[in-house]
Amino acid sequence: MPPVPLLTISSASLAFGDLPLLDEASFSLEPGERIGLIGRNGTGKSSLLGAIAGTVALDDGEIRKRDGLSVTLVSQEPEVPERSAAPVHVLEKFLHLFDLDAPPVSGGERKRAALAHAFALEPDLLLLDEPTNHLDIDGILVLETLLSRVPAAIVVTHDRAFLDRFATRIIELDRGQLRSYPGNYSDFERRKQGELAAEAVAHHKFDRFWAQEEAWIRKGVEARRTRNEGRVRRLERLREERNARRTRIGGVRMAIGEGQRSGKLVAELTGVTKTFEGREIVSGLDLLVSRGDRLGLIGPNGAGKTTILKLILGTLTADAGNVRLGANVQPAYFDQMRAQLSDPLDPEITVAETVAAGSDWVELPGGRKHVVSYLGDFLFPPRRANSPVRMLSGGERNRLLLARLFSRPANVLVLDEPTNDLDIESLELLEQALQDYAGTILLVSHDRAFLDNVVTQTLAASSNGKWKEYAGGYSDWVRQRPQKEEAAAAKKVASSKPKGAVKLTYKETRELESLPKEIEALEAEQKALQAKMGEPDYYKQPPGTLRADQARHGEIEALMLEKLERWHALESVRG
Repeated sequence: MPPVPLLTISSASLAFGDLPLLDEASFSLEPGERIGLIGRNGTGKSSLLGAIAGTVALDDGEIRKRDGLSVTLVSQEPEVPERSAAPVHVLEKFLHLFDLDAPPVSGGERKRAALAHAFALEPDLLLLDEPTNHLDIDGILVLETLLSRVPAAIVVTHDRAFLDRFATRIIELDRGQLRSYPGNYSDFERRKQGELAAEAVAHHKFDRFWAQEEAWIRKGVEARRTRNEGRVRRLERLREERNARRTRIGGVRMAIGEGQRSGKLVAELTGVTKTFEGREIVSGLDLLVSRGDRLGLIGPNGAGKTTILKLILGTLTADAGNVRLGANVQPAYFDQMRAQLSDPLDPEITVAETVAAGSDWVELPGGRKHVVSYLGDFLFPPRRANSPVRMLSGGERNRLLLARLFSRPANVLVLDEPTNDLDIESLELLEQALQDYAGTILLVSHDRAFLDNVVTQTLAASSNGKWKEYAGGYSDWVRQRPQKEEAAAAKKVASSKPKGAVKLTYKETRELESLPKEIEALEAEQKALQAKMGEPDYYKQPPGTLRADQARHGEIEALMLEKLERWHALESVRG
């Protein structure tokens, strides 16, 4: 007998404004599934999570939940509950995993505290809305490990590396419909390209047929006297269908103003030290930044990444050492708090005034462009150009900041967490713009795929204010660093053995020797299963086979995690 779905959504409709967010959308969630929910900003992903959690009412349709199903939602800007229904020792365990030993103060600490409270409740279904925002890479890895243990989860995120490691299925919310794709984000990308190509062909054929019918109905007076009334009614239906068809929103087109070239030297730091509140954030740093470098900074929250950016730009004075700035350096700064230093967004002026400062034109490397057309490149429709900034969503504000940043000539781009609140498509187009940019890039990001696709070298925090430079992006850094952070995260989540055990038994020694081969076998099975699920005809198999494959995929993930944790526990005892 097939398992009973945890959740079934049938013909759900929900509208805010002109176009529906949900347009008779349907899907079901099976036990053990981990769903990545993706889509453009403003398409209704958060509203869908709210409807599942019961905080948002549908206009029409039905959500059926399995009897007794417990659901917990962590929103984008969560409120931390004063009291928890979870046992105190369980809550303390999860607070410790998220490095919280004191009441949360900052936005990042509140997000981690809310996640800890959610995991402590051990719900049947966990709903997370952009959980990786404000988390550093170590925190994201802990989150990935914890999510592999929950009964089921639906997560809204733009972090593609996270989706590749977490998701067993991708649900895309696009033009009011929910479309399902088995596998992770990489599997989704392969299938989506084929779908979009087929859709474009179908629309082209429809438009050509519609044009022929339109030409026929416009024939002369004599033809109109004898026209077939059935054909007229068909044309009316075609018109209605064409008007109702919701076309895919256009893409972001980003071009960055480069300004005059800087000198070959952008900045040189020699023996630089910086201390805050008695703690050395930067200790004896030697760093050379040359024209055209693409430097990514990696480290936990509070390690000093933003401090190093300010030292490089000369906006912060070092306590010791020398900072030499190059000639003709024109920086443009995009900071993580979206304050833009001394030039924040004015909530009362319009979107167009923010970019063009009273002019109708924006000066770009390829010539000037009308402000409405330029804003259209960043997905702002013409009517939005005259809206005040205070009316914009978080994602729209981020795009507006990028539009303003890219309209200004600069030969050094300083980007401090630019990916927060961007949807995946905008994120990928931002990557393309940065790849085409000829100037120097200094980037702080916890988005691993973004780092891999943009930077050519990384500066990573080690300990006690020490920083080390590595060639390549995030994945290259992981391969080169002494201890891999995935293992550290898994070890942190795993239950530690009591102190005093100093020697392995004979049975444990044999177990330790066999674990690597068992892990390799699981990895091979997982790879083969993912290849099978990625085949074009995979959907044609019986539903029972699809469910069995999904269940086995989840089992493999859990088994691999369990064996990795056991391996690390035994290794730590052996020393």
